[in-house]
Amino acid sequence: MGFAIRLAVSLLPVLSLAYGQTDDLALKSKRGKDLMAAGRFEEAIPVYRELVKDLPDNPGPLMNLGMALHMAGHEREAVKEFQEVLRLEAAHMPARLFLGAAYLALKQPGKAVEPLQTVVQGQPDNREARLLLGEGLLALERYNGALQQYQELSKLDPENPKAWSGLGESFEGLASRSFEEVEKLAPESPYWLVLVAETRAMAEHYAPAFYLYREALARMPTLRGVHGSVADIYRKSGHGDWAMVEEEKERQLPPLNCGACQGLGDERANSAAFAHAYRNNSATEMECDFHAGQYAKIVAGSAQTAEEYYWQTRAYNELARQAFSHLADLPPSAEVHELLAKIHFSQKSYASAAKDWGEALKYSPGNFYYEQGLAISISAGGNYEAARPLLEKAMRQSPDSMELNYWLGFTLLGLEQAEDAVPYLERAVRGDPTVLQPHRDLARAYLRVGQVEKAIPHLKTALPLDDDGTLYYQLAQAYRKAGQKELEREMLAKFRKIQSSVNIEKKNLEKSLEITPP
Repeated sequence: MGFAIRLAVSLLPVLSLAYGQTDDLALKSKRGKDLMAAGRFEEAIPVYRELVKDLPDNPGPLMNLGMALHMAGHEREAVKEFQEVLRLEAAHMPARLFLGAAYLALKQPGKAVEPLQTVVQGQPDNREARLLLGEGLLALERYNGALQQYQELSKLDPENPKAWSGLGESFEGLASRSFEEVEKLAPESPYWLVLVAETRAMAEHYAPAFYLYREALARMPTLRGVHGSVADIYRKSGHGDWAMVEEEKERQLPPLNCGACQGLGDERANSAAFAHAYRNNSATEMECDFHAGQYAKIVAGSAQTAEEYYWQTRAYNELARQAFSHLADLPPSAEVHELLAKIHFSQKSYASAAKDWGEALKYSPGNFYYEQGLAISISAGGNYEAARPLLEKAMRQSPDSMELNYWLGFTLLGLEQAEDAVPYLERAVRGDPTVLQPHRDLARAYLRVGQVEKAIPHLKTALPLDDDGTLYYQLAQAYRKAGQKELEREMLAKFRKIQSSVNIEKKNLEKSLEITPP
């Protein structure tokens, strides 16, 4: 919103001069500009509505009205005004920029991209347009396109924390895509195991990561770097002597032959043996580049085998870490802590997220958005007593927020106050029926207050979230109480099938909860 205010205020004097035809119109224009500069957007709206009536076919007042509506949060109305501006003046770049911003605020990134792309093409140095376009492409999971925008933005505005946060998120998205290829080509292979282990280690879940690394080594003892990762876990768990043993094992592995693939690409050969050898050398070259820190070179190439996708995934992960590290190294500010809080929350590091929201509030006391983030992070971390008053305060300011209604309902449910939780969770479901978590928790609340019939449709909707059979079991019990015996048996059969799989995973997990000597 900050950029919108700056841009709007910078535009207003020019626009007012363009249609300052009488003293009365000039006074109205000045009044609107002053209100916008003071952040009193709601009060500016009627002023600009009057100017639109006075000058119905002039794009200037329409643009100002659209900006006032946008910054007051009336996005749907703002969209109509920006579209009218473009009908009158198709080449109006600010209208396209704000139209894209309004669509993003409406969570319609697909509609935001086209006008923002037009602005970027016409004004390559427009930082705000690149930022918004990056956000839209990221929301659409068009990671390569988003990456391009954030890379350009980081050059235009290297101190902008959103550029580095966007870079990190884009690289993470590409890493996820590359990992999916490994999973598709070689599920539960050593390559797959190492990549999963890395995610566990990043989240500081060292025991499961240790187990996965050990499994990878059991299947491929010569996989380089894994002994070093195990050594790192040993050191972090206070076993420096064990770490030295693993580091020695890493040193004893055969050295990389980083010149092996040179010249192969120029040879003319069609045999399957040659093709296999070339692919192997391609993967070796990727490994050499990885250890040399040439991550950009790795991701710029193509991949076909699980091993090649493995190295690309690791390279994308390293590039993401570099971007996030750069973000953390920027001068402390509210915006930097905000972005770090979001990163920690996405990684389920809720305590770290709450800490960063608290730091952001030091720079911007009373900031509603930061207070909301703090409250949600505290609740997600399970401290319901502390979260409740913060969420209730936020709800007084934004009673229609789907997100706040959900988290307050979730918190009350955590405090065993299901009856009080129901109305909040109901509002959350009505606010966005496509989000599954509110359905799951509303069903939990209904079951606790004995409203079985109401719980059933929400349990059915939430089933894609069920990874341990709990929801299937709850649904079976609900069907039993509702007298639907056949459906009860069907759900119990699915519950038992999931539980059988989960029990096997639990046995493996038990093995992974202990860090053992080399």
